[in-house]
Formats: sequence, structure tokens, C-alpha cells
Amino acid sequence: MSENGTRTDPLDPTGVLKGMRDAAMTNWAQMMTHLVNTEAYAGATGAMLDASLSASAPFRKLMESTMAQSLANLNMPSREDFIRLAEQLTHIEMRLDDMEAKLDALARPAGGGWNRTES
Repeated sequence: MSENGTRTDPLDPTGVLKGMRDAAMTNWAQMMTHLVNTEAYAGATGAMLDASLSASAPFRKLMESTMAQSLANLNMPSREDFIRLAEQLTHIEMRLDDMEAKLDALARPAGGGWNRTES
């Protein structure tokens, strides 16, 4: 009887092959699970990722500078331009909020002079 509860015919070649495949896959999965859960594997993976990132850093910088130069030649905004614009809009919004708070504070003690609900 196999693991899933069905009986296979021992004379059926595909049934035997399927059983062998299932057993091999189960053993392979267990072996790989044990392998990747070790400190040595984690250290080796970390070292490979470090080397990969170190090797790709100059290429990434070259691509960024090429893209920035291409966008400038096409008179299109770069990522830095969008970030700078977003920061400026955030500052403007904060100043408007401060001005609104000050106007609200000035209107409250006056008592009935200026009220938003009485438009």
C-alpha cells in the first residue's frame, strides 16, 4: 500500500516508476530541507549575495548615470527631480496647514466674527 492509501499493481511498470519517483522526491525534499536549515548554508548564501551585490554596484551606478543623462538629453524629469518636487509640495502643504491653524486660532477668541459654517 502506498502513502496516499491506494494499492498499486506491482506488475504495472508506471505504478512502480511513480512510486520510485515519489520516494525519491520525498527523500530529496528532506535532504534539501536539512541542508538549507544549517548555519553553513546561511553563511555561504550570505557571502555569495555580498559578492554579487559588490560586483553589480559599479554596473548599477553606470546605469543610473546613463539613465539620468539620457533623461536630461530628452528634457524629461529624473527620479531626483520628482523627489525634489514631492519634498517641495510637502513643505507647501505643511505651511498651508500651519497658516490654517493660525487663522483658526485667531478666529476663535474673536467670538462670532468669522465663522466657516456661516457662509
